[in-house]
Amino acid sequence: MTKKKHSYRLIAIILSCLLGLAMQVKGEAERSFAPAEQDTKGRYINLDKNLPGVSIKVTAPFFARRVLTAFKSRDGAPQRTVNDGVFLRENAKHSEPTVTWVGHATLLVQMEHLTFLTDPIWSNRPSPVPFTGPNRYVKPGIAIADLPPIDFVMISHNHYDHLDVPTLRKLAKRDPETVFFVPVGNGKLLRKNGIDQVRELNWGDTSSIKGATIHCLPTQHWSKRSLTDTRKALWSSWAVTGPQRRFYFAGDTGYFAGFKEIGEKLGPFDLAAVPIGAYEPNAMMKVSHMNPEEAVQAAVDIKADRAVAIHFGTFNLSDEPLTEPPLRFKAAAENSNLGADNSWVLNIGETRRF
Repeated sequence: MTKKKHSYRLIAIILSCLLGLAMQVKGEAERSFAPAEQDTKGRYINLDKNLPGVSIKVTAPFFARRVLTAFKSRDGAPQRTVNDGVFLRENAKHSEPTVTWVGHATLLVQMEHLTFLTDPIWSNRPSPVPFTGPNRYVKPGIAIADLPPIDFVMISHNHYDHLDVPTLRKLAKRDPETVFFVPVGNGKLLRKNGIDQVRELNWGDTSSIKGATIHCLPTQHWSKRSLTDTRKALWSSWAVTGPQRRFYFAGDTGYFAGFKEIGEKLGPFDLAAVPIGAYEPNAMMKVSHMNPEEAVQAAVDIKADRAVAIHFGTFNLSDEPLTEPPLRFKAAAENSNLGADNSWVLNIGETRRF
């Protein structure tokens, strides 16, 4: 090989390397969020790495109160509207944008010719055993048998009130083609229970389904299903974006600066689902749960046109009165850029167009 040809080959190799590096940098720049970090023990870490712990002096009395209030009155729990699913099954053919509150963090959303569920739980108790744990105040707003075909499910994290294995098994058996989106580290649990259509995503990852894009996004929370797996599986919020509509599901989260970043990168959203309950005692809950005022601010931060309240009044999970979260949510929204008309508190089972 002549020196001239050798020089050309060397230049080609260098240019190829530079092009590959440029493509890598471009891909990283286009990613909306960096993947979640893990510590040396493999535990996932929130964006704010300096969140305070909670003293046992707070947690021990709290769990004692959960036992003592196991038969707490249902007075003040959300109203239930019976939903036979007839409209929803018909709407699956037309995809008029709708949201239905099934209860707790479970929503049925129809948009972009897709029907999907968030954090589905139809069980009476969110617990590792069916005979103990927080009791359900209000029955689910619609029976599983009355649901339209479900294209996909989004799960925010593995706490029992959000990842309910008996419900997921029923949904997978009913619709074998249903896809289950979970944050990384949660897929093994689903596959162990016979659910194979699983896609695991990290923060910043996206996945396409029937013309829509699913975004896995940061949130401020934690995960645990046993004594030995604390923070070993990731938690997340989710966005669904299509040509006509954009939907955001906050999951379960404390208020954090990431909401503004989500709004700047992916907003505005036509509808956001924000958790408004499980905030007392404040010393224990503040890091990982929003109060109603923070939920309104989160909706404003992500540039939501409308916000629907979730994660309240369904299970006996915390100390605040059952009637308090929706009242505070509506009051805060009225005094914010969101406004009273765009802050929705639905009956369990109610369907609303957006």
